[in-house]
Amino acid sequence: MTAAVQTASLTTHLRAPTRPLRLVEDPDTVVLTPVRPQAVVPDEVQPAARVARGLVGAAKAVSDVTVAAVLLLLAAPVLLAVALAVRLDGGPAFFLQKRVGRGGAEFRMVKFRSMVVDAEHVRALLESVDEGAGPLFKMRRDPRITRVGALLRRYSLDELPQLFNVLAGQMSLIGPRPPLPREVATYTRREHRRLAVKPGMTGLWQVSGRSDLSWEESIKLDLRYVDEWNLGMEARIIAGTARAVLGGRGAY
Repeated sequence: MTAAVQTASLTTHLRAPTRPLRLVEDPDTVVLTPVRPQAVVPDEVQPAARVARGLVGAAKAVSDVTVAAVLLLLAAPVLLAVALAVRLDGGPAFFLQKRVGRGGAEFRMVKFRSMVVDAEHVRALLESVDEGAGPLFKMRRDPRITRVGALLRRYSLDELPQLFNVLAGQMSLIGPRPPLPREVATYTRREHRRLAVKPGMTGLWQVSGRSDLSWEESIKLDLRYVDEWNLGMEARIIAGTARAVLGGRGAY
């Protein structure tokens, strides 16, 4: 008998039983008897649940674009006033930065500039005083922030231009914080799950402390959103965002 035939024969004999076994003892012997499998939820239920969530997701995407367009129209005077104030403070009004979106796709996120023009270069000189959690770079008193920029950050006005990213389908109104490519490069497999949905202008991280959160806390909140998001959660986040912006907690 060849080795291949012997292996196939051995595999057949070692094949697991089709039904689980239970150990039954009596005074004379020990035997293994089949156990009746317990009832399980039919597989047909799972596709239905996925379809339902898919329909809600499609409605969310349409809602994002619609609301973003309306907000841009309503906020146009504010956007123009802020753009003028930033320009008068010296330098361009907008700041474009490469971020990572759903599925790892990179895009240019737009914000009102709240820092000096050469902020990225100065950042390298401030690494030793970094107060950020994990791969995030944060400072409570960041010397790169301009006078106008400090006011914009206090009330999150610098993030209003991200409505253009929402309109373009690159971001959502609500979702995980959009990470930088250098942050994503350090992600573990668990942390990569944040990229399963579009990043958002606000989210659980925004209403739970923003920059005051530890890296692990922010990851847990983002993954909670990825796993459990629903319309009720979205409504609570929207309400919480208004309180967080007015309160200014963690805004630096």
